[in-house]
Amino acid sequence: MDIAKFFEQFWYSTGIAQFFADGGWKNLIMMVLACILIFLAIKKGFEPYLLLPIAFGMFLVNLPGVKDEIFKTTIDSVTGEKSYSGLLGYLYYGVKWGIYPCLIFLCIGATTDFGPLIANKKTMLLGAAAQIGIFVTFIGAILLGFTGPEAAAIGIIGGADGPTAILVTSKLAPDLLASISIAAYSYMALVPVIQPPIMKLLTTKKERSIKMEQLRPVSKTEKILFPIIVAAITILLIPSCAPLIGCLMLGNLIKESGVVPKITETLSNSLMYIVTIILGLCVGATATAESFLDLGTLKIFALGICAFAIATASGVLVGKLMCFLTKGKVNPLIGAAGVSAVPMAARIAHKVGREEDPSNFLLMHAMGPNVAGVIGSAVAAGIFLMLAAI
Repeated sequence: MDIAKFFEQFWYSTGIAQFFADGGWKNLIMMVLACILIFLAIKKGFEPYLLLPIAFGMFLVNLPGVKDEIFKTTIDSVTGEKSYSGLLGYLYYGVKWGIYPCLIFLCIGATTDFGPLIANKKTMLLGAAAQIGIFVTFIGAILLGFTGPEAAAIGIIGGADGPTAILVTSKLAPDLLASISIAAYSYMALVPVIQPPIMKLLTTKKERSIKMEQLRPVSKTEKILFPIIVAAITILLIPSCAPLIGCLMLGNLIKESGVVPKITETLSNSLMYIVTIILGLCVGATATAESFLDLGTLKIFALGICAFAIATASGVLVGKLMCFLTKGKVNPLIGAAGVSAVPMAARIAHKVGREEDPSNFLLMHAMGPNVAGVIGSAVAAGIFLMLAAI
């Protein structure tokens, strides 16, 4: 055996040697970006439950020489169909087929209380108003040169709903999955920074100080009927939203029925965390240097911040309209909670209101449009998927 040749072959087979090959510097940049995301997740608490596995999946897949073992993509020369192998490649089929986002919606339903929305049904309008950001961003993405399916996936960032963004992107623009997912969850984590300045700019001190009447009690019968009725109406109107809405409402029905507490506990804890870890790793594994480091990624992040800002502003402005029509009975701040970052957006509305009047409690009122936003973003996703199929 030629010892020198053996060590030479061994050296070139290592990832260290591949750092010095063509394009190796791009992998290094991606690994640095992954480390920054890990820092933000751990030190700053930016959506750590999903941002941490996304960042680590991103770190793993960009280590030179490991792609075949972690996440290998193969394109069929005849059909053009992509297949995946490697540890995260096999798990990625759950993203491709839309399984993981729907499972997360099932878990979200088991943790959501639709009581505030049922008690004050007109706040559904605020949840719908906040979805304007999705469609404005869709148009903006078209103007910036993205295709229709790509623009639809980018627009969903404005719904502040990570699982929905992942589902739509995996169906319509899988090559943009990493950029859109990271943008969506990064901006969701920045909701406490993005929303307050917009809320204060569009409202007066008097409006922010409005105290709303206490919500009426909601019966158990209402809470049980609500997911059944909402599922029937929305799915009949937009069948393509059935996976998300169906899972969301099933999870809520399980919770509100009160007859399967162990299943409710599993959905709201163990299953949610397990699926979140797998989903995050798989999404991060798509963030290769080839797909992430381009001008399109910068455009997506710019459109994402615009989407959040427009969604927040739309909710507040419709809240101001409701305030005027009800002669001051609705605090416009709760409109900002129409983005479906549950319950963070509702807490921000409550916090901004208390800054003007410490005795003002808007949290439960803001939860109405907040959970309505979850439904709204799923419906918007269904509309895009339906249009893409036409």
